[in-house]
Amino acid sequence: MADALTADRTAVPAPKPGAILLTRHGEPDISRKVKLNAEGYRTFWARYETMGIIAGQHPPAELSSLAAGAGALVSSTRLRSIQSAQVLAPDRTFIPHQILVEAPLPPPHFPSWVKLSPKVWGFIARFWWWFFNHHEGEETRRQAEIRAGEAATILEGLAASGEDVLVTAHGFFNFMIGRALKTRGWRMSSSQGYKYWSARRFERI
Repeated sequence: MADALTADRTAVPAPKPGAILLTRHGEPDISRKVKLNAEGYRTFWARYETMGIIAGQHPPAELSSLAAGAGALVSSTRLRSIQSAQVLAPDRTFIPHQILVEAPLPPPHFPSWVKLSPKVWGFIARFWWWFFNHHEGEETRRQAEIRAGEAATILEGLAASGEDVLVTAHGFFNFMIGRALKTRGWRMSSSQGYKYWSARRFERI
């Protein structure tokens, strides 16, 4: 009994988890100054998913500082996220992970004469996917929510050492990861929204 009590008194408490910083990639190297029908947007999105970011971008100094101080850097496997991570922390090693890629955006089947900007199509496609389960055989909302939970588990594991984790990924899927983290007792302590190079910070309550 004495040995057990001594062991309890000398046990080292687990460190408080580090923060998880969900950041969006830089601006992609593709023009959005076009008007497209649904099929045109489908082609646009497929190309968007393969593109990197516009060369010569400079992320905010605050974000670069956060990347430099993070214990782990994680990126989506999409080129725009990988290049953003390389710009943020050129001398650091980061982990590309397929689980962090963006959720799909198949547009609804509007008449071909309906032509909209990629930004408007993106909103409509996300609305149809989220509320009407329009997925065209791609990942469903439910499947993406499960994936977001799995991503949150991975990030929690990386933050368990007490060091911050910086994620360079995508606007909407980062939102979904944030929802998963909140259900696990994390709170969003700061947010810069969802613009390019923005960050949202989550800390364990």
